[in-house]
Amino acid sequence: MSKIFKLSITFFLLSFSSVSSEMVKPNINIKPDQVIKIQLQGLMKNDVPYRDKGIEQTWKFAHPSNQRFTGPLSRFKEMIKGDSYNMLLNHISHEVMEIYSDDNKAVYEVTVLDTNKKYFKFRWQVEKFLDKGPLKNCWLTTAVSQPIPLGSST
Repeated sequence: MSKIFKLSITFFLLSFSSVSSEMVKPNINIKPDQVIKIQLQGLMKNDVPYRDKGIEQTWKFAHPSNQRFTGPLSRFKEMIKGDSYNMLLNHISHEVMEIYSDDNKAVYEVTVLDTNKKYFKFRWQVEKFLDKGPLKNCWLTTAVSQPIPLGSST
């Protein structure tokens, strides 16, 4: 291969990895199910490219009232790493199914296959932020239920 081609590939890979390491921020163009998928993708690869990036990504999409209840971020990290939610960290796969939605609220059933090949079901709720400020009209997570164990895949 030519040097120029090798340099082009190297530049492409470096630019791609820097884009993928950026934190996605809430904006009015992100739909409710996409909020949950962004959070789940982050948790699925929690420590890539640095430790707890997935938890931090999830926190970005937590509704301010949810942040007040579960925060600060250090406490939120402890909660996610605890027994109730640690199956979300580095999980193998997930499915998101809408249960209910209207103009300001959406509820989803989320099924996760964890690293021990056990399934868990959650109810995940997002709401449109209606107050003034930079989050106005952004969809944000207001509640995630305790997990319901569904058994293993084997």
